[in-house]
Amino acid sequence: MREWLKTCAFCVVAGILVVAAFLFDPGTSTPKIFNDQGQLFYPAFTDPAAPRSIEIIDYDESTATARPLKVEFKSNKWIIPSHFGYPADAEEQLAKTAAALFDLRKDVIVSDRIEDQAQFGVIDPLDQSSTGLTGRGKRVTLRDGHGNILADYVIGKTPDGKPGYRYVRVPAQQRTYMVKTDAEASARFEDWIETDLLKVKPNDIRRIIINRYSINENFGVLQNVESTVVVRENDRWSASGGGTLRKERLDELTKALANLRIVDVQPKPLGLSRDLKTLEGIRLSPETIFSLRQKGFFVTPRGQLLSNEGELSVDTANGLQYTLRFGEIATGSSFSAGEGGISLKEGGAVQGEQRYLFVTVNYKPARAQQYASEGKGPSERGKELERELRNRFADWYYIISGTDFQKLRPLKKDLIRG
Repeated sequence: MREWLKTCAFCVVAGILVVAAFLFDPGTSTPKIFNDQGQLFYPAFTDPAAPRSIEIIDYDESTATARPLKVEFKSNKWIIPSHFGYPADAEEQLAKTAAALFDLRKDVIVSDRIEDQAQFGVIDPLDQSSTGLTGRGKRVTLRDGHGNILADYVIGKTPDGKPGYRYVRVPAQQRTYMVKTDAEASARFEDWIETDLLKVKPNDIRRIIINRYSINENFGVLQNVESTVVVRENDRWSASGGGTLRKERLDELTKALANLRIVDVQPKPLGLSRDLKTLEGIRLSPETIFSLRQKGFFVTPRGQLLSNEGELSVDTANGLQYTLRFGEIATGSSFSAGEGGISLKEGGAVQGEQRYLFVTVNYKPARAQQYASEGKGPSERGKELERELRNRFADWYYIISGTDFQKLRPLKKDLIRG
């Protein structure tokens, strides 16, 4: 009888141990660090066409500066609020970015430690609590038309040996993931705007006048004046006054005009903008005078508009004449750390001498007739284009790179031999 009781007791204990082993077997439970692997980041983000705004905050380690760019759909048009509401050409770029960030999954969990975020490049670029100046990523936030967040990521480095993947973190969370995505959200202003600023093709250019000078502001006189004129007739370029043109330098100039890109903008005062949209000229209010002088532009008593670093005049086959005036170094643009950038260390600044550019355009039927091809009447497109461009140019001081600034104002000796 006792043997039977012992046997029963052993069976009961064995059963308890089996149940306990089943309940506590580490092979049948998931460690906490892996509890969301494979899940969607934002399950409610179901429509890649839903975003109506995108904010991208990039980080430049060389200057320890975070630079924001925001694009949003407002009043039935795309604008860039981070750059004074400049019109954006955003639909294609936004669709591409949204598609790359849509339906992302937490493919592989790589760390739950704050200390590891720098090595993966996923520190929030705006995180002021982090003392490190390296290891920061690019933050990208998509919102719908009501301002609700659809997706919000800090996108970090590409893992070694894993092309097509990026380290990713949700800003409010510590966990870092390795995610399959080709997201390359651009925070460059020029990638979100109409890139063809002048709407000029090299073959349409008929005459270029380069007036290099500087202004003695104390005496109100021009100094170091040099004028160069080149003309195209019957598909051949010649220099007014003689000499042989350096073809490679002329080609560089015409291509720079056709491919001119702006890196930033600043708005003109409303009064100045209004005046430039009419044909009556600029009325010199104190606000207008201050704004022009601050950017390196001056109006003479005779009403002539001059600029610190000279000007360039271009005639085209459709009867348009563009005048590009070059002003001061643009140290206070929204592109620089001084205004739109958020510097995280002493002395953060943008490299290079970006310049203010003041552009005007006018159309004359006689000019269109002069440049009309033999046997053909003057182009009607010029008059329509003049209205479109005049209204666009009137609102903005443009800012161009130092490289384009140098290409657009060559010395006479560099452009003409002899």
